[in-house]
Amino acid sequence: MTKLPVVSGKDLVFALGRLGYEFDHQKGSHIVLRYKERPYNRLTIPNHREISKGTLRSILKRAGILVEELQKVL
Repeated sequence: MTKLPVVSGKDLVFALGRLGYEFDHQKGSHIVLRYKERPYNRLTIPNHREISKGTLRSILKRAGILVEELQKVL
């Protein structure tokens, strides 16, 4: 298993944008992204300086993205 990178919420939103997600809305410190094509999968990203490992792993699992794919677009 590949080690998770330390990533901020802003960097994760940028990386997911390169993988097909677009900004939907923001409520407080949480940014909601939506996949451009069907199925319109939604992800909630906390806009923190550093996203915890468990939260990052959960986001990647819901998005169906491998850690290696994330590291390529960061």
